[in-house]
Amino acid sequence: MSELSERADSDSSSGGLKGEAEATRLNQSALDFMLGAQRILFEEMVFFGDEMMERTRTETHLFSEFVTKMAGAHSVKDVRTMCQECGQHQLDFIRRDTERLFRHGERMIAATSNLIGNRGVPN
Repeated sequence: MSELSERADSDSSSGGLKGEAEATRLNQSALDFMLGAQRILFEEMVFFGDEMMERTRTETHLFSEFVTKMAGAHSVKDVRTMCQECGQHQLDFIRRDTERLFRHGERMIAATSNLIGNRGVPN
């Protein structure tokens, strides 16, 4: 009879250790997830700030170029040519901007997939 109670006690203590180990593993996993999510959020805020500064700088440059060309235009033909050139520059800027945002979106999808897959966030 005492053997049965000792055996039951040893089984419950090993089950408790397994439960503690599992809880520790789950807590570590949750911590890794939260730190990874926090890192991604911080990187997004930094990216947004850099992106807005770059966009403002480029828009200011394009506007300055437009004003300079407008001041130098002396005929309707010059104004038309200037508008075509500035329009083309604006379209090029939009194309580069959308390509950069698309690449960033791909990186964010990969980082999120890695975070959810418990593989960590890539550097």
